[in-house]
Amino acid sequence: MWKVAMSEEVGKALQSVVERVHQAAARRPKTLPAVPPRLVAVSKTKPPEMVVEAYRQGQRNFGENYVNELVDKASDPLILESCPEIKWHFIGHLQKNNVNKLLGVPNLFLVETVDSVKLADKVNSSWQRIRGDSTQRLKIMVQINTSGEQSKHGLPPEETVDTVKHIVSQCSALHFSGLMTIGRYGYDLTLGPNPDFQMLLSRRQEVCDSLKLPMEEVELSMGMSTDFEHAIEVGATNVRVGSIIFGNREYPNSAANTPNPSPAPSPAHSPEKTTKTVSEEAAKKMHHLTVSEH
Repeated sequence: MWKVAMSEEVGKALQSVVERVHQAAARRPKTLPAVPPRLVAVSKTKPPEMVVEAYRQGQRNFGENYVNELVDKASDPLILESCPEIKWHFIGHLQKNNVNKLLGVPNLFLVETVDSVKLADKVNSSWQRIRGDSTQRLKIMVQINTSGEQSKHGLPPEETVDTVKHIVSQCSALHFSGLMTIGRYGYDLTLGPNPDFQMLLSRRQEVCDSLKLPMEEVELSMGMSTDFEHAIEVGATNVRVGSIIFGNREYPNSAANTPNPSPAPSPAHSPEKTTKTVSEEAAKKMHHLTVSEH
């Protein structure tokens, strides 16, 4: 019964999110690059069976926050057998001592959290060694700390251009795909467009102007479960959505350790961060925001 319930809940939730992604994209100003948003289903703390179910429903991009969990999940026999076209995104803080372990992950598609020149150099040299004679470059994003919070990882915004220039010119094994931010939690969208998202938009403009890159080739990874629609409306090309697809996240110290497919908000917070819940009223008003085009 659990498996049947899980299948139904994951399928319905995923279908709902995909529809909301399409609707948000349709509301974007025509001045923004017409890049279809990519939905990354964040499966942290969830069992392989739930990943397989989402894959069966058509989802291909999945994100994980912890290197060890991604290694275990991506190497799981069930996922290897059932999900041959899966694309893994690493979306958590990456320490240099974990780079080699991460780059060995089967079907690693994108590392979204490169936040320093030193880390970029380490990822570049490790990928050169791992790929051997292959000419395939590893896709990476540069993470920016747009909110200026000490609890957040990411590059200071003013270092964005120089860091991207270094990656493009000095890291031949890497393919610079775009910019990523987490931003502050619980921002009240009734106050207007999220300033952290606006900051990422402006940094992309600077990068494109300085390096003469087409804007449609520089992605923006921003927006999560509480604000992904607004993020898409203002220009996100990659959104990271977890709990409203897979339900409550389960941690070892939580009361219940069995997977719960219910898409209800979880009272348990990630050990990496504390999330303020956006009110339903703010979420409803999100659709009526005046979208900034700058």
